[in-house]
Order: sequence, then C-alpha cells, then structure tokens
Amino acid sequence: MSAVFTVINPATALPIREIPRASVDDTDAAISRAVVAQRSWAALPPVARADALRSFARVVEAHVEELAQLEVLNSGHPIGSARWEASHVAQVLNFYAGAPERLSGQQIPVAGGLDVTFHEPYGVVGIIVPWNFPMTIASWGFAPALAAGNAVVLKPAELTPLTALRLGELALHAGLPEGLFEVVTGSGSVVGQRFVSHPDVRKVVFTGSTSVGTDVAAGCARELKPVTLELGGKSANIVFADADLEKAAASAPGAVFDNAGQDCCARSRILVERSAYDRFLELLEPAVQSWRVGDPADEGTEMGPLISASHRSSVEGFLDGANVAFRGSAPSGDGFWFAPTVVLADRGDRLAREEVFGPVVAVLPFDDEADAIQLANDTIYGLAGSIWTENLGRAVRVSRGVKSGVLSVNSHSSVRYWTPFGGMKASGLGRELGPDAAEHFTETKNVFFATDAS
Repeated sequence: MSAVFTVINPATALPIREIPRASVDDTDAAISRAVVAQRSWAALPPVARADALRSFARVVEAHVEELAQLEVLNSGHPIGSARWEASHVAQVLNFYAGAPERLSGQQIPVAGGLDVTFHEPYGVVGIIVPWNFPMTIASWGFAPALAAGNAVVLKPAELTPLTALRLGELALHAGLPEGLFEVVTGSGSVVGQRFVSHPDVRKVVFTGSTSVGTDVAAGCARELKPVTLELGGKSANIVFADADLEKAAASAPGAVFDNAGQDCCARSRILVERSAYDRFLELLEPAVQSWRVGDPADEGTEMGPLISASHRSSVEGFLDGANVAFRGSAPSGDGFWFAPTVVLADRGDRLAREEVFGPVVAVLPFDDEADAIQLANDTIYGLAGSIWTENLGRAVRVSRGVKSGVLSVNSHSSVRYWTPFGGMKASGLGRELGPDAAEHFTETKNVFFATDAS
C-alpha cells in the first residue's frame, strides 16, 4: 500500500494520522486470506466458535476506554456516548457467541426417508460501514457473520477508520485466526466496489446513503449476490395532544441531536397535533437551548461537532430560506461545529422531506390521527419513529399505520441488539440484530436420506 489518506479530528480540524489507502490488489489479497481462514473456521465445532467470540468480547471489554478515546478523537463523539458504543460492541459479540450452538436446522417429515436442513455459511462476507457510528454498526455485521461460520472483510469509512483498525488487532489478540477478520481501509469506489464484484465475497452488508446503497444493490444483483442494506431516514416524532407534553418535549432534543443529528434514526421531523402545537414549542425551546454542545472529551458534553467541513456546509445549505424558530448554542473557532436548530416547516419544504443528517429538526402540525399517519408516511424513507400518546388503542393503530421498520411508543428507542433492526421503503433491505441475525448469514441446504430398502 503506497497511497495514504489523512484522518482529521472534527473537533479541532487538525490531522490525526495517515492511513493506507488499499488498492484492488490489496483488497483481493485480504479476500484471499479470508477465504482460507473461513474454511478452517467453519469446520470448528460450534462450541469452539462460541468460545472464540466470547474471548473477543472479553478483550473488547478490557479495551473499552481505549476504543472510546479513539472514537472521541476520530469521530467527535462525546466521551459518554463513545464508552457506551465500545461496550455495545462487546455486548453484541457476547450475544452472538450464543448463536453457533443454536443454528439448528429442521427435520421435516417425508415419505420414504429422512429430510433435514442445514444452515451453511456463505463463506466471505464484505461489510461496508459508515462514519457516523463506526464501531457499533460494524459489530452488527461482523458478530453474527462470524458466529454463523463466515469470514469477514470490513471496510470502514475513510473519515473514521481508527476503531475498526483497532478492533482488527484486538480480534487477533483474542485468538481469532489470521485472515478471519480482515480490515481494509480505502475508498468505497475501490474497496467497496471490489466487495461487490469479487466472486469470493458471497454476501455484502452496506450501511450508508440510499443513493450509494442503490448502486451496491444493483451491483450485487448482477452477481446474484445477497445484500443487506441499512440506508437513510427521515423519521417522525409524532406527538398527540393527549401525550405527556413535558416528557415528549424534554426528550425530543436527544432524539434528533444525538451524535449531532448524524443518525439515520434521528427523529428529524416532529409532528405535533395542532391543538398542542404552541404549547409543545414553548416546552421545546428551553430543552434545545440547554442541550450541551462542546468538547467531546468533556464528561458533560451531549453533542460534539459534525464530521467534516464539507458535511457542515451541506447541513447549512438546508437552512437557506428556512423559518428558524430557535437555536441552541455551539462553540466557535476551530472544529466543525453547528448549533442545534429548530425550524417551522411546511409539508412541501425540503427540510420536511429530505434527510439532513445534522442537528436540524423540522416541526409540523397535524389535524388528527389519520393526518398524522399520512404525514409520517409522506417520505421515501421508513426507518424509525416515535409515537407519543396516552391512548393505547391509538398507539396500536398509529404504529401499524406508519410505514417504518422500528417504532417506539412514549420513548425514542431504536436499537437493541437482541431485537430486529432495519427499514422499509428507501431505508433499506433486510434486518440486522435480533435473535435471527446469524441465520441471515447462512444459506439453507436441504438433504434427503432415502430409507426405503427397495
């Protein structure tokens, strides 16, 4: 690897270090190593793979602070969030360490013999992760993929490769075989595209923008290669007049400004029943203005910077001509800072329909339950969302009516590693996490054994 790229600290705009930029040949070499390692890995008894993943989890647990500090440095995540993320990686590994011994096939009654099914690993899985949650999203792919008997080649985003590289080292430290968990740094047009086209990469997992995800899906389709996609979002936070408005308003900033809004699950549209609209805004303003934006290394910080100067410019562009109701505060000077912003939007506005991926939220009124559902669904996306109401029947009706893969009632939860996660419409294909994720990294093989003596 002769070419390199420079990783930048988004809180200071200063360079951190140079990272190798892999070529096609480098990528092919990593895939070849993974092919060899996977054969031995899949041949291990399930309990041996389970023990290896538990060992990996323990090593990650022992390095939570180191990984968290890397994420603060490289991604600008507040230290409290970064510690949670590093611990989450260990928890995901622990959870899927239970999968190898539970990937049970079926025995299906048939005449004249015995019919059984097996869950066979794909072989090598290519995982392409984004810059917004580098550690956590990577683990959602590599933990169940390894548990199912696959090898993994992981491509982190160019902006945020440091925790992925360290996880690759920790995997070896934990005793995972050489080549089983390869980390390849480089551009998506080279490394990611090679995952799509290489015949030995038998499944691709991609998290990122809908436009790039569409290209990945098209390339995989040409290769008849399965793909899991987790893409964009424009999630709605629906607040009915009968809700606990104080609680709904107090929790709304965290639902959209966490990770500086750089979250596909961000509730970037707040839909408020018209009769409660003015009161909700009165409650929301102090909650937004008290949201603590600052040095990611500070224990009290709730939101750090945006990831890059170019991304900050993109977010700023959404405010052209916008009706800004109020803003929070953010540091000035070096770093890619942006103050949390609340905009009063109309239904046709760009801010009400397109993903900002920054700390900007659009507030819109609705008239009744049917109007709320219609407005929530008035987007190409369908990833997450929240519903605030004290009426159980309404909560059930609206949750069934909104076309999103992950919904919360009177909360903003989106991701639990033991429950399924994924979107509808332009937010993606397939599901990650939950009890069935390891099975999604296998193909079902059916075998019939004839017992008829004749």
